[in-house]
Amino acid sequence: MSGLRYLWLLAAALLLAAAPARAHKPSDSYLTLDVREAGVDGQWDIALRDLDMAIGLDQDGNGELTWSEVRARHDAIAAYALARLKLASASAPCPLRVTEQLLDDHSDGAYAVLRLHADCGGAVAALEVDYRLLFDIDPQHKGLLQLRHAGQVSTAIFAPDSARQSLQVADASGWRQFGDYVRHGVWHIWIGFDHILFLLSLLLPAVLVYRGRRWEGRTTFRAAAIDVLKIVTAFTLAHSITLTLATLGVVALPSRLVESAIAASVALAALNNVWPLFHGRRALVAFAFGLIHGFGFASVLLDLGLPKAALLLSLVGFNVGVELGQLAIVLLFLPLAYLARNTALYRRGVLGLGSCLIVLVALAWLVERGMDVKLLA
Repeated sequence: MSGLRYLWLLAAALLLAAAPARAHKPSDSYLTLDVREAGVDGQWDIALRDLDMAIGLDQDGNGELTWSEVRARHDAIAAYALARLKLASASAPCPLRVTEQLLDDHSDGAYAVLRLHADCGGAVAALEVDYRLLFDIDPQHKGLLQLRHAGQVSTAIFAPDSARQSLQVADASGWRQFGDYVRHGVWHIWIGFDHILFLLSLLLPAVLVYRGRRWEGRTTFRAAAIDVLKIVTAFTLAHSITLTLATLGVVALPSRLVESAIAASVALAALNNVWPLFHGRRALVAFAFGLIHGFGFASVLLDLGLPKAALLLSLVGFNVGVELGQLAIVLLFLPLAYLARNTALYRRGVLGLGSCLIVLVALAWLVERGMDVKLLA
């Protein structure tokens, strides 16, 4: 395979990463089920933006949802949700009903809160959960479940390929919970387009050396790999620190500030490839901005509201998953970039034009997040 073909593969990957215009928190819903003797009480938080996409809540079409618009659609919301969540115990259905509807704010916007109750007709040893919310219109959607019983808490994650699960009410498997959050961490980094573009912006020059105001290809793969290792290690260490601090509640920052700072970090990292601002200090930049990205990673675990007993295991699993997802990106990027490093198209096309494209997308995100406006579809 020629170096040019490797270049086109790398360029295509870069364009696919930059293609999604909006890089906000992925779609999640938050389901809490409390098993009590022969019944289940629950709460289900579903983003209003997701419900609006699914059944239409914005009656006047002005792009803003009001309480009266949401309240007018309470019956439709309940019917839509209950049609996509089924509970069973010992293969016998536990009919669900909505007892109350409220509103609440999460880090990424307003959510409908559905209070639930189900009768199972007998003691519940294992709860079978069939979760299908939004999968038909958003395959990236996840359902995050917190299952409670007699002071014990376990968690599960529902996705299109794991929509039906049987969960032990007592003595839940900690390893299963850990594995769920490893998978969720991998998926989160793969669809976290702002995190990916930040990392790629720092990695693109790793196969090059800046001499005499121009980029030249590195002479050995080892030198490029060492540069990548420094950047990835700095980024990993930084976001692990703030992910842990934020999730444990030690440090908290406003969501809009965090999301805006992440967008700014992407723009600056990409701009450095066109006009070197911090040449030779990319690892330091990866660490500094990695601290901000850690707060972004923490938003999923914070919104789930896990108690400390379940939080630590979920935190470790999620962070391991983020690192595995990040490693997969690096292993795909580095060989292709090294093979294409000496071509003018890599230096001018992928590094130059690609970085300019990333700057434009990141600036659009910055305006959207900082001013709460919509620029890109």
